Amino acid sequence: MKAIQKYFNSAIKIKMRKEDQYKEAKWWHLNEAGKIVCTLCPRYCTIGEGQTGFCFIRENIKGKLYFTGYGRPTGFGIDPIEKKPLYHFLPGTEILSFGTAGCNLGCKFCQNWSISKARYDSVNSLYASPEDVISIAKKNHLPSIAYTYNDPVIFGEYVIDISRLAREEGIRSVMVSAGYIDKEARKDVFKYIDAANIDLKAFTEEFYHNLTFSHLSDVLDTLVWLKKETDVWIELTTLLIPGENDNPEEIKEMCNWIVANLGDEVPLHFTAFHPDFKMKDKSSTQHKTLINSREIALSEGIKFCYMGNVHDKEGSTTYCPKCANPLIERDWHSVIVNNLLHNKCPNCGTKIPGVFE
Repeated sequence: MKAIQKYFNSAIKIKMRKEDQYKEAKWWHLNEAGKIVCTLCPRYCTIGEGQTGFCFIRENIKGKLYFTGYGRPTGFGIDPIEKKPLYHFLPGTEILSFGTAGCNLGCKFCQNWSISKARYDSVNSLYASPEDVISIAKKNHLPSIAYTYNDPVIFGEYVIDISRLAREEGIRSVMVSAGYIDKEARKDVFKYIDAANIDLKAFTEEFYHNLTFSHLSDVLDTLVWLKKETDVWIELTTLLIPGENDNPEEIKEMCNWIVANLGDEVPLHFTAFHPDFKMKDKSSTQHKTLINSREIALSEGIKFCYMGNVHDKEGSTTYCPKCANPLIERDWHSVIVNNLLHNKCPNCGTKIPGVFE
C-alpha cells in the first residue's frame, strides 16, 4: 500500500488533458429521435444532450457518448485473491484491486455504495493510465489485477486497455462483476480476462427487479456464455440476505441450474450479509443459514462450495471431491495449508479444477 500511495502522491499532480478525461465510448448509437442509446449493458439507456446514463459515467456531450471515468480510479488496494472471492485461481497470492465511480445496477444492499452511487468527480478520483496500472502491479510484484469494488462492466474500455497490456506483461486479469452486460459488448470486455467472480445475486426475477433494478435472465445468459464460449475461469458468489434470497427451495433450484448449465466443478461461494445502504433494517445473515445453504449445494451435486464473511474452517477449505482429503485450508482470506501436488490431490490423484500456477 505504501508503494501505491507514494506513486500517486506524484501522479495525481499531473494536469489532465481533456482527451484523457473524456474518452469516446465504444458501445452506442443514435436512435431515430437523435438521442444516444448506450449499448454496453441490457439497460440500454436513452441519453439526451448533457445527460448521463444510469451508471453516471457515460455522458452525452454534443451528440457523442463519452466515458467520463476512463483513467479515473477511486483508489487502489492490494488484497488476498481469496477476498474477491476466488479460491481456485492462484490461491495464496495477492492481487492489485481497483474500481471507478458509478455502477449499472442499483442494489439496495450495496456495500460499496459510496462509490457505486457517485460520479467520478465527486469522490476525489485519481488519474491512472493503463500503463500506470501495469506499472503499479509490476512494482509490487503482483501476478494479477482485479477490476472490482463497483461493477467493471461500466468501465469496459478501461478494462480492455489495461487487460490487453497486462496479458503482454504476463499479468492475469480478474473481473468481479454482476455479469449484467450486453451480448456484443461482453465479447470485447472479456477478451483478455483470465478469471471472473460473478455475483449470482439470487435466483428469482422478483429479487433482481426489486432489489437490483436489473434482470436475472441476462445474468444467466452471461454465465452460460462465459462457461461455454470463453476460457475465463469462473466462480460464483451469492450474498444471502435474510428473507430475500435464502429460501432453501430457491437455493436448491439455483444449484440445480448451475450443475445443469455450468457443470458441477464451478465453485460457489455463499457469503454473509450485513445491514448497509438502503437495507439497514435487515439483520445479518446467521451462520447456520450459510451452513445449511452449503449443505444443500453439496447435496445437489456442486463439488466445491464455500462460505464467506464468517470464520468457518470447514466452509473455507477445499476438499478433494473423490476422497474428501483437505487440500487447501484457509482462515478468513488467508491460505494456511496448500496440499495440492501438481494441481492434484496427493492422496488419490484426482485433478482439481482451477488455475493454480
